[in-house]
Amino acid sequence: MCYNKAKACSHVMMKDGITVMKRTILASGSPRRKELLEQIGMEFIVITSEADEHTDITDPEQYVIYLSGIKAEAVHNKIQESNIDDIVSDEEWQQDIKEGDYVIIGADTIVSHKGHILTKPKDEQDAYNMLKELSGDCHQVYTGVTLMYGDGRKKSFAGRTDVYCYELTDKEIWDYITYGQGRCLWHTGTFRCIY
Repeated sequence: MCYNKAKACSHVMMKDGITVMKRTILASGSPRRKELLEQIGMEFIVITSEADEHTDITDPEQYVIYLSGIKAEAVHNKIQESNIDDIVSDEEWQQDIKEGDYVIIGADTIVSHKGHILTKPKDEQDAYNMLKELSGDCHQVYTGVTLMYGDGRKKSFAGRTDVYCYELTDKEIWDYITYGQGRCLWHTGTFRCIY
């Protein structure tokens, strides 16, 4: 990452060398992912993925790597198959993207508890059931990231964090669903950690 005054350049560094891309595209409509990139001063645009996220994969790490990959690929395909002028309004961005000078960031996060993958809850009862399952126990949060370049190359990786949840009362769970963290049902495993 390089900084030019207050504006950041979109450079991506990789372990196996340095790949410099002029433009960064976030393949996610997630407000949290957008916020994270903004916090580090990265200049990027959002192009949401329309990928079918259904999979039968049960290994949490492989699950998030697969989903981050199909999200990045879906945006890459959208760019290749569409008129970029219809997707991006800035002429400099359009030219760089047409020249393949971009990297797409696809990401996915899930919660896993005792071999059970928890995704976004369907409704409040589902959120309650998930939080009750996590109450008083340790669970894992997995995030997979795929970087896909304009020439079709991609690099994927995943990380895992162990999270310990104290014993929650039914009242605490329902209060959290109703009043906590806002829009609880939009988050994987029904919760969002704020540090």
